[in-house]
Amino acid sequence: MRESIQPRRRQLIAAGVVASGLGSFGAPAIAQSRTKIRMGYVDTLAVTGQIWTGVHRGHWAKEGIEFDLVKFNTGLELFNAMIGGSLDMLSTGAVISNFPARGQGKAFLINNIEFATAQLWIREDQGVKTWADLKGKRISTTLGTTAHVFLDAALRANNIDPTKDIELINQGMPVAVTSFISGAVPAVALWVPFNIQVRQRVPSAKMLVDASAYFPKSAIVGGWATRADYYEKNRAILAQVVRGWAASNDDLMRNAAEILPVIQSKNYPQVPLEELNEQFRASRYHTAAEWRKLYQDGTALSWLQQVTDFYARFGGIQNPVPSRTYFDTSILVDNVKA
Repeated sequence: MRESIQPRRRQLIAAGVVASGLGSFGAPAIAQSRTKIRMGYVDTLAVTGQIWTGVHRGHWAKEGIEFDLVKFNTGLELFNAMIGGSLDMLSTGAVISNFPARGQGKAFLINNIEFATAQLWIREDQGVKTWADLKGKRISTTLGTTAHVFLDAALRANNIDPTKDIELINQGMPVAVTSFISGAVPAVALWVPFNIQVRQRVPSAKMLVDASAYFPKSAIVGGWATRADYYEKNRAILAQVVRGWAASNDDLMRNAAEILPVIQSKNYPQVPLEELNEQFRASRYHTAAEWRKLYQDGTALSWLQQVTDFYARFGGIQNPVPSRTYFDTSILVDNVKA
């Protein structure tokens, strides 16, 4: 069962709004004309790093992009909102390989590899200390998300059948984590930063594994998608977005020590800087030029496809659209230098 659509916060990020606070960052000149885009996102640094870097460093403003940003709990909610017409585009995690494979939306950007953002936590005080101990136990997660994709791969890699050997409990991630903390379930598959709550509330809890253990065989990537009709009518705007993203992405990689404290203070004040840095390290980033090569040699498409294959198996997608069709590599290739 999918959760209802519950956007948690809406904010307008306009070129003029952010301009006044950019002097110390050496922001580029701001474009006079603006293109407004209704943009949804899942609020985790792996998804928002480039968004907030572009806001605070002026990269979106330089390209004339103005985002009306709406925060959602999961990528499932995001895609439902976009398909329903209330968003023009979105940035999310593994779900980027789901809905476009159903013919719903067009993907065109990858943010990063969620290298260690998905994690499986266990409670030894409830008798779970090893993989073998998981058999017959309840594991909470949010079905169809990055955490679920990771959990499926992790269980199968350790000879545990996710459909027979464990009881999978589908809950929204905040509820799944609360269930684990309260002791209602002995294991939870989550994504950062929910691991912080677990560490704080259950000091004896143990992280059994994270997604890095299955890279690249089970690599999970997140990224951007747009409605099919928006894609057909607004290729020039998508090129603007890609250029703004490329500048933001490369800036974040080069200057993370300078940028992350700003993102922390302005967008994640409830998260200590040390923990935000930990989230950043949990993802694997590439420069825009490096992504260009990964798009062209088929590596990125293979990463997308292996997650699509999971959704096809789990979600019963009939004749899924392959990643080489639902993901447009040409927009970045045409707008980023080799």
